[in-house]
Amino acid sequence: MNQSKIEWCDHTWNPVTGCLHGCKYCYARRNVSRFSGDVRRNKMAKDNYRTIKSPDGASNLYILDAPMKNETGSMLVYPFGFEPTFHRYRMSRMDELKMGRNIFVGAMADIFGSWVPDEWITEILGYCVDNPKHNYLFLTKNPERYGQLEKAGLLPDRGHMWYGFSYTNNRSEWWTGGNDSRHRFVSIEPLLEDLRLFEADMSCCMMQWVIIGAETGGSKSRVVPEAAWIEKIVEHCDKYHIPVFMKDSLLPIVGEKGMRREFPPELLRREISRKMDEKLYGTCCICESKRKKSSMVTLSARRRREVGAKNFCHMCKSCFEGFCNEHSIEIPELEHTEVKRNG
Repeated sequence: MNQSKIEWCDHTWNPVTGCLHGCKYCYARRNVSRFSGDVRRNKMAKDNYRTIKSPDGASNLYILDAPMKNETGSMLVYPFGFEPTFHRYRMSRMDELKMGRNIFVGAMADIFGSWVPDEWITEILGYCVDNPKHNYLFLTKNPERYGQLEKAGLLPDRGHMWYGFSYTNNRSEWWTGGNDSRHRFVSIEPLLEDLRLFEADMSCCMMQWVIIGAETGGSKSRVVPEAAWIEKIVEHCDKYHIPVFMKDSLLPIVGEKGMRREFPPELLRREISRKMDEKLYGTCCICESKRKKSSMVTLSARRRREVGAKNFCHMCKSCFEGFCNEHSIEIPELEHTEVKRNG
């Protein structure tokens, strides 16, 4: 579980890494080599991993039930380079987060690639269903897989799960199927040409979020989008009231005033764990309203001077003032929210 540098999410979670699409502009492939160690030597440590064949039988897939480490004891994040790997030991990483977050699942992979077994996907989706505190955002270059899984009854329809796909040029595949109640979004990154799709009223009006970004890196063949390409997409989104999020890579093209950093309302919600909720919030013992403890008065008591005081209830300030007036108690200054009454 990593805090993300990707502007449109809070964290990335990579239970699966590696991809076989072979996109020349792929940032993930470029980053992997720094954290792989000696891949050839790693593959020789056969007791530390398992392999299975991809569904089409064309390649090996790797399974790690425990982290693989190098000779100095450091964890290898990508021990098999960019070959598809299921890091099953990462399946409980959500427990590290106390507050609800927007989680990009599979930032270093395409977990809906044709080579990924259904069993891997359903295990990941099942974990997301069982942990609804967070919003989970999926992204694939193979949106046809969404349709296949939906047809098989394996694609959960949950309000905290968002199914996205990449659409970079006029040859990309658009996801036209699916149940309308599912959250769907499209990532137009990198924007490689003027997209004809946004010239017509097609199913793109069904998207609930559009992300736009330019190709990054130092390649001489890097495509720099024209402002008119971006404007066409934005105009279409405005027509259908679709939020637009522009990545910082568009700043040199549209300028700060032209930047749009919008989120769907559902992705702005923030839930917290029950443990954190109990720590931060309390219930007034008189009016029973739930408030932040920092805004309430905490009453404490102790039996003997040498024994530390213990908190026994909380009151909102108005109830506390009423309580003091009712019992002819001088109301103390309330700049500090904790007031102790020693019994």
